[in-house]
Amino acid sequence: MTVAHWCILIAALLPYVWTLIAKRSPGGAGRFDNSAPREYLSRVQGMAARANWAQLNAFEAFAPFAAAVLIAEKVGASQASIDTVAIAFILARVGHGLCYLGNRSLLRSLVWAIGFACVIALFVLAARA
Repeated sequence: MTVAHWCILIAALLPYVWTLIAKRSPGGAGRFDNSAPREYLSRVQGMAARANWAQLNAFEAFAPFAAAVLIAEKVGASQASIDTVAIAFILARVGHGLCYLGNRSLLRSLVWAIGFACVIALFVLAARA
């Protein structure tokens, strides 16, 4: 497996980190009920709500990233470049989640844009291959 493949795995697991934080953070809506987790998460506030939003955004970002990595590799783009951009994406996504938890909206948006730019960069690498 390439470094970029490991990054796909990390990106796939990252939403669950934020989910765990959402379910265990202050601001919860009573005791967590696993029989209705979405209902519970819809009622949380504060850090728990922000962690849930980070989770949702991480799920949204996963598919385009995974597709971009696999397409760039399929067409023969430079593996070193793909790996570098994939690592940058993971760092941006971790930063994005941390900014959500810390309620740093402007910084969060900037870090989100960096992650999005990484996905675009992977497609550009594919186009140039």
